Amino acid sequence: MDLLSNPKLLQPLLYLYLALAITLLATVLHFKRRAKKWGDFRAVLFYFLSFFALLFVLPILIIVLISAAPARFLAAVGGTMGRGGRGLLFIIIALPISIFSAWIGSRDPVLGQFYPFSKQACSGIKKFILYETAYLFFYYLPWEFVFRGLLFFPLVASSGLWAALAVQTLISTLYHLGHPDLEIFGALGSGLVFGLLAYSTGSFLYTAVIHAMVGISNDIFLYKRYYHRKGS
Repeated sequence: MDLLSNPKLLQPLLYLYLALAITLLATVLHFKRRAKKWGDFRAVLFYFLSFFALLFVLPILIIVLISAAPARFLAAVGGTMGRGGRGLLFIIIALPISIFSAWIGSRDPVLGQFYPFSKQACSGIKKFILYETAYLFFYYLPWEFVFRGLLFFPLVASSGLWAALAVQTLISTLYHLGHPDLEIFGALGSGLVFGLLAYSTGSFLYTAVIHAMVGISNDIFLYKRYYHRKGS
């Protein structure tokens, strides 16, 4: 059967591919597998690049090759600026909340041991900036593209908003298993909130910015504490 002539196969094919990709990222491609041999800085950067390739580049390639109208499909899953004014407003409102939440989280000793993923990134400001830049573009962008884009908007159309919210929140929360308990509960709440924000703006780009603000702010607070502790 020719996939190119059967665009209805695109969505189930994408879901099957994403199931494989997410499984690989949580297992054989996870940075913990290579941290002892490579050092955590190289291991985490490899993980981020794998994340970007498997959850952003390859899904877009599949869409371009199979969809009869790839640009329209990408727009339908939130790959546009959407309602820009509303999205900008949400970012402005979320900025102080994100920073405050990150400050609270960074004071939890368990989270402090878990983040940043790479402790070697805290050895100098240039290395830390490189690490956080990769975190933003190679991790948070593909994360939101998948969970608040590909796994969300098609289900809204076919099953309704609440079913779509439940599915993407469940999967994104499960991916956090092994993380500190506080973060797992945070993933549950943020999955619902980010899904609603994506639905309201028609785009996953604003949730990517807000999600990154929380994670990067948390790393900055921890970096400052770690760096001063080392007396540098």
